[in-house]
Amino acid sequence: MEQNLTFLGRGWSFPPRFNRSLRSVEMLEYEADVASSLEVLLGTMRGERVMLPQYGCNLDELVFESLDTRIKTLMEDKIESAILYHEPRIELEKVRIDDSRDSEGVVLIEVIYRIRTTNTRFNFVYPFYKLEGTDINLSTSVNLIA
Repeated sequence: MEQNLTFLGRGWSFPPRFNRSLRSVEMLEYEADVASSLEVLLGTMRGERVMLPQYGCNLDELVFESLDTRIKTLMEDKIESAILYHEPRIELEKVRIDDSRDSEGVVLIEVIYRIRTTNTRFNFVYPFYKLEGTDINLSTSVNLIA
């Protein structure tokens, strides 16, 4: 079994965390590394990584869009394509968009996938904030100007 898990890899946690007593970087392995990679993939804009310009999902393009059927389908397509091209360790089973918290500006993206080498199913939920950066206290800025 351990031999099959080596395919899943081992990598730095993201964001990187350092253990001073061991003088090392905290590492993630196997299924935890896959889940972390999915989070990084969905949160990365295409072109953001200089050495991998095609890597990413471009969900940020949809931040201020109204959440109708067209946008939900576009989100699902962007996620499915990014996973297909950039995460060979898993087989995507389903992407679900949960808009029950849409009034709060949050869309929960549920990714159901199976790890190819172990045939184990996992569920990953990614919070997508539609109104990012809009929690600004305008009274403070007005006072600074006045």
